[in-house]
Parts: sequence; structure tokens; C-alpha cells
Amino acid sequence: MKDKEVKVLKDQRDRRKRVQRIRTGIITFISVWMILSIVLTTFMCVKIVSLQKQIDILSGNYDDSGEVQNKVTGTAGDTADLLIQTTDDKDNLAQEGDVHQVYLTFDDGPSDQTNEILDILDDYGVKATFFVNGREDEASIAAYKRIVDEGHTIAMHSYSHKYSEIYESMDAFKNDFLRIQNLIYDTTGVECMYYRFPGGSSNRVSNADMSEYIRYLNDQGVIYYDWNVSSGDATSQAFTVDELVENVMKDVVKYKTSVVLMHDANTKATTVQALPTMIESLQASGALILPIDENTKVIQHTSIQK
Repeated sequence: MKDKEVKVLKDQRDRRKRVQRIRTGIITFISVWMILSIVLTTFMCVKIVSLQKQIDILSGNYDDSGEVQNKVTGTAGDTADLLIQTTDDKDNLAQEGDVHQVYLTFDDGPSDQTNEILDILDDYGVKATFFVNGREDEASIAAYKRIVDEGHTIAMHSYSHKYSEIYESMDAFKNDFLRIQNLIYDTTGVECMYYRFPGGSSNRVSNADMSEYIRYLNDQGVIYYDWNVSSGDATSQAFTVDELVENVMKDVVKYKTSVVLMHDANTKATTVQALPTMIESLQASGALILPIDENTKVIQHTSIQK
């Protein structure tokens, strides 16, 4: 009888141990599953955001500094002017047999990359457009002069490229504009009449009333250019050389006139590496690569309509 009781107690202990092991296994499984789910969900969210960002870049919804753009529609401030989106110009859509005119533009220079970009352009006999910022060191002054001397178009991209300063007020914008225009003139003798807004004409990064600044440039006889093709180098250095080239080539075929956004900055080495292949691909396609001049079709994200 005693042996039987001992066996019963042993069976009960073994059963409790099995139950405990099963419970522990279930808890461990659920914990691991929850952790993996959280990790996977986080990864997927990051991936989705990254993919959406790349889609926005390629569709032109990011400005030249990586900030999100809000396309401008409706009234502008307290004026009777209407800012209209003009990026999707149906007259500029390419038809079969059209010769594609491509304008390679570089924002934010001069930089440590400028001379290498100019060397590559010279090797291929190609002229481009440089929307420059204001820098007065010896190397930058030499870069301004070289851009002009080698037949490229020099254009303005503000002096400071600081949104909070440029768009603080109309006076601040005028002062910045005159500063970069005068620097270019004093350095190169060129009275520059082309401008690209930091962030593009459709930016709302600083909650600025862009109609005021657009009207000011119009009054000065200055033409502002945005872009309708983006290489994608504005917001991410994750794009490879091949991807940068593909980003450009897949869009230039859509338009008769393509203004391509790229950047001349110390951090944009991949852009420089992609440039030879990009030029070769464009030339092989029969596209004409040109610098912006008085004959260039104006590409603007927004313009003022009375």
C-alpha cells in the first residue's frame, strides 16, 4: 500500500512537471512569436516608409534638399493671384519622332566635386547648368569662373540656401537674391537671369507665401526653373550609380524638354560617378544635352495666374 502511494505521488509530480514544461514552452513560444512579430512589423514599416520616400523622390514630390513638397493650389495669401501647378504640361509630353532635349542641372555648388563634374562634362563635350549658392572662398570663386569660361550656364540658387533666412520676409528674400546675383556678376561678369528656389517653387517647408517671391522674380525679369526629372540624389545616398541613371532615363523619354535635378555637393560622390554613364545613355538615345538659355522651355512646378 505504501509503495502504491509513493507511485501515485511520483506520477503526480511527473504530471506537474510535464504541465509546467508545456506551460513554459507555450509561454516561450508566445513570447518569441510576439518579439518576432514586433521586429517584423517594425522592419516592414521602415521598408514601406523607405519605398514611399523613393516613390516620392522619383515622382517629384521631394524638393531639392530632401524636404517634402506640398503642391500649391488655390489662393496665395491675401492677393487675387492664383498659384497653379504646371509640372504636368501636356504640350511637353513627347510624341513618337520627337527629339528629346535634356538639361542637366546641378544644385548647391560649388563644392569639392565641381571640378570633377566639369572635367567629365568637358570630356563628353556637354554643357550643363549650375544653380549655385554663395561662397566667397578662393576655390569657389575659381569654380564660378570656370563654369562660365567653359560655356556652361551659371544660375542662382540663393546665397545662403537657409530656408528660415531666405523665406523669413520679402526683404530677406530680396537681400539674399541681390547678394547671389551681385556675387556672380562681380566674379564672372554675367548678369544672371535664371533662378531656382531652394525647395522649388512649390515648396511649403517654411510656410512661405511663394506668390510674393515669384512675383518679385517676374518683376526683375528673372526666370525661375524647377525640374520635371529627378535623379533621386536629393534625399538619399542609398541609390547606386545604375539606379541614378535609371531614374533619369526612364523619365526623360516622357518629355520633349526634360530639366534634370542633380546635386553638386561634397556628399554626392555617387552623382559624379553616375554622370559618365548617364551622358553616354542620353547620347545613345539620341537626346540633345543642352545648357539652359533663352530658348529653353520653362519648367515650373507653380506659376502665378491672375
